[in-house]
Amino acid sequence: MAIWDRIVTAILQLNIDYLDIIDIIIVSYVFYRLILLIRGTRAEQLIKGLAILLLAMVVSDKVGLNTLNWILEKVMTVGLIAIPIVFQPELRRALEQLGRGKIFKSGYWNWDPREFDYFLEEITKAVPALVKKRIGALIVIERDTGLKDWVETGIAVDGLVTAELLINIFFPRSPLHDGAVIIRGNKILAAGCYLPLTDDPNLNKELGTRHRAGLGITEQSDAVAIIVSEETGIVSVAQNGILTRYLDEKKLRNVLIELCAPAKSEGINLNFWPWRNNK
Repeated sequence: MAIWDRIVTAILQLNIDYLDIIDIIIVSYVFYRLILLIRGTRAEQLIKGLAILLLAMVVSDKVGLNTLNWILEKVMTVGLIAIPIVFQPELRRALEQLGRGKIFKSGYWNWDPREFDYFLEEITKAVPALVKKRIGALIVIERDTGLKDWVETGIAVDGLVTAELLINIFFPRSPLHDGAVIIRGNKILAAGCYLPLTDDPNLNKELGTRHRAGLGITEQSDAVAIIVSEETGIVSVAQNGILTRYLDEKKLRNVLIELCAPAKSEGINLNFWPWRNNK
């Protein structure tokens, strides 16, 4: 008990500033989120490269390699200016994730469960049919990040999602088959859309333009991309720059439910821009 009393007394005698504790917690959480943001991206390798350069600069200064140290100092100075350019995709993603908070929710993804069930049934009917006929397809499902820039590269459809319509769009030699379909809710916004391609150097060389486009759009937004390979009939889903392959109908359904199902929320609606739902 005497030891415990001493410990308690020592703690009480400490001059603890609770604002400093809160400050440390906030900064730690920010760094933790930044690590999660860059993990598995090209930025991870870039950070490692900068760390090596910084270590080399410190070591060269301690050892006395003045010329090398001067060169590294100049490189690091230029690097600080180049960081916003080099990390532009990651910075953009971070700002988008900040804007996708509940208070700033755009409303694009605010559909009711019945609409989602209808959408899910039509998608899981269309994809097996495309696989059976070996028809390549790229279906992009918009979520919180708007895809207007890429919608405008295609042909406006503004039609209800149906398995028959999706199959006809991607049918070989049809006017709209060469490109992506972009879906918002249970509406097909446009077809024949051109998407940004991923620059991931580690991507399997067997994967073609559809897979690169599917990964590219998910690296620049929170969209979900469904890719059907024309050559192999393999179904893949891309999300957040990660590709999941070899999905059957059941696995595809489970993935779409996990990624796209509307959240069951109760309470006050914090959507400040309800008028955007009608766009």
